[in-house]
Amino acid sequence: MDKLREMEVFVAVVDRGSFTGASDKLAMSTAAVSRAVNSLESRLGTPLLARTTRTIRPTDAGTAYLEACRKVLDTITDAEANIAADQLNPVGTLTVSAPVLFGQRYIAPLVNAFALRYPDVSLNAVYADRTARLLEEGVDIAIRIGHLGDSSTFAVPLGFVRRRTYAAPSYLAAHGEPLHPRDLTQHQCVSFTGVSPPLEWVFNENGARLPVRLQPRMIVDLGPAAILAAVDGVGITQFLSYQAAPELIEGRLQAVLTAFEPESIPVSLLHVERRSTSGKIRAFVDFVTETLRNNAHLQGVDATATRTSR
Repeated sequence: MDKLREMEVFVAVVDRGSFTGASDKLAMSTAAVSRAVNSLESRLGTPLLARTTRTIRPTDAGTAYLEACRKVLDTITDAEANIAADQLNPVGTLTVSAPVLFGQRYIAPLVNAFALRYPDVSLNAVYADRTARLLEEGVDIAIRIGHLGDSSTFAVPLGFVRRRTYAAPSYLAAHGEPLHPRDLTQHQCVSFTGVSPPLEWVFNENGARLPVRLQPRMIVDLGPAAILAAVDGVGITQFLSYQAAPELIEGRLQAVLTAFEPESIPVSLLHVERRSTSGKIRAFVDFVTETLRNNAHLQGVDATATRTSR
């Protein structure tokens, strides 16, 4: 029997004035109560109870130990009550990290709605195109796009995106559409460094990795600027599928080389603590997971399929 349980038994014996009373309170057998007290006294090396045929009372050592036991048990009870309350009414500061464009389109609206739903939680939203280190940077929740390695974090799968190749209709009308990735060496290309290495784009052909070396017309390190360059017809580019979703829906970009797309890329929600240990984390995970899993752009649905619903 663990120490806390032995302390609880000892307090119950004193409060009820008998082993039988303690067994009734704790739903234990009288023999188990007796063994717990004997184990406690043996471990402490001193009698805690003075027993007669009619009464049980604490010894001097037992009286001093009784007070300490009550403090310990009361502290645990209070802590459990606070945790239970935290689960129902989350409090504290929650730090959420996400990539810039993904955060702007999909996470920021959920963060705002969460703030309205839970007024006792303060939000610290960090949008950056880099991998946040949860423990080192004090991040509670991180949205990660990419395959996950071994870590101490807990991952909630949300869906996946694809690395796709796009061009503006005006560009294709002027230069023609590439039919094979190697045709890109004869085209103007805009490399967005946030998705692909600037001088090499990777495709998939018959299940095998197919890298293509390029000499880009333009190299861009900012997503919206790369999208604008593609829409303006500067050249063919690569984005993650969610990044170009609005432009695809509006017809300002169209996907090319779709038969050669590489494997999908998982999107996950990461957090350090188990969901049951933090009310604010559990509440946020529950709040956003279903919405993001129902997002067509994270489930492999072609963005053009949503055109009629917007």
